[in-house]
Amino acid sequence: MASSNRVSRRDFVKVTTAVLSTIMGAVVGLPVIGYLIDPALKAQKSDTWIPLGPLENYPIGKPTLFTFTRSKVNGWEKTVNSYGVFVLQKSKNEVTVLSNVCTHLSCRVNWHEDVQEYICPCHDAQFDADGKVLGGPPPRPLDKYEIKVEDGDLFIHFVEG
Repeated sequence: MASSNRVSRRDFVKVTTAVLSTIMGAVVGLPVIGYLIDPALKAQKSDTWIPLGPLENYPIGKPTLFTFTRSKVNGWEKTVNSYGVFVLQKSKNEVTVLSNVCTHLSCRVNWHEDVQEYICPCHDAQFDADGKVLGGPPPRPLDKYEIKVEDGDLFIHFVEG
């Protein structure tokens, strides 16, 4: 008895429908999936110069706190972060800008005029006016920013991300 290699009409329609449905699903679905996951895959790194205002606003010899905010978009989520820096103008030609974030556990340091030190309230870390570690657990000095002065205005090079 010979076996038949013929495909029934019903099986042909099933196979053809399955193949065409798969192709149409891929054509429509892949761009949608790419649209949904693309923002999450993009690593966002910002690199900008932040204006801190006229240099004359910062008294010579006294660290002055300056705060600013930056917006960041991560996928569909938008967050606004607050940052702070201490500007120390040592002379008309020498300016240092330090982060106000402790290098131990990222608490915010404060300048204490009476002892001439930055002090971290979390673990009693102490830094001198140039950001060098004087005591406590910090592994390194306060972070310094690259600066530039244009037309009397002070700018810091801010890298985030």
